[in-house]
Amino acid sequence: MKQRKLGGLDVRIAGGTDREGAGEGPAVVLLHGFGAPGDDLVPLWRVLAAPAGTRFVFPEAPLDLGMPYGGGRAWWWFDLEERMRRQAIGQPRDIAEVPEGLDTARAKVDALLDEMQRELRPPPGKVVLGGFSQGAMLALDVALRSPRPLAGLVLLSGTHIAAREWSARFEHRRGLPVFMSHGQGDELLPVAIAEGLRDALTASGIPVEWVAFRGGHGIPSNVVDGVSAFLRRVLAP
Repeated sequence: MKQRKLGGLDVRIAGGTDREGAGEGPAVVLLHGFGAPGDDLVPLWRVLAAPAGTRFVFPEAPLDLGMPYGGGRAWWWFDLEERMRRQAIGQPRDIAEVPEGLDTARAKVDALLDEMQRELRPPPGKVVLGGFSQGAMLALDVALRSPRPLAGLVLLSGTHIAAREWSARFEHRRGLPVFMSHGQGDELLPVAIAEGLRDALTASGIPVEWVAFRGGHGIPSNVVDGVSAFLRRVLAP
């Protein structure tokens, strides 16, 4: 694995012909969640059974959350404690909310993808974009607002935001394969909202492979197996 900058973001690159991103294989870009360290998702490249030669790119989010989060990072800031308090008293979350900082985060990921295309040169249409939690939200936002060709999206324990803006762009991604997973006991991002997003995507002609699991906010083994099968399908030569 090697570390470098792409599009102004610190990234870790693994896989390929030398385990450091060499070769001409497909690329999988995975964005970590709120409060996680920049290398949070890196272990996935060792357990995801993707096609031979696949390169994995793991960017670090730009915001350093400091000691309260143990050096964790974020793509944009939000008050996690306030959100949990509101959920505890039954206040529904507004899925139409557009988080402050989403546009800035999207621009950074777009710049990363542009430079990755120039530097790693994955085959045309052989890039999968995805993420976990906040990273999944950002991955979907980038995909809906970008014309770049993608092989698929991997949305792990994400949720519905920017609903009005997203729904107006679903047609743009008609036919794009999507893998979604969510814990039925997720207290941070309730599964019902993710199910609503799944249904909205499906109704718009975006095929979704859905994996629900017992448990909370995480990536269990059945999700790893599901993502592996998805990558082999959408990245097949």
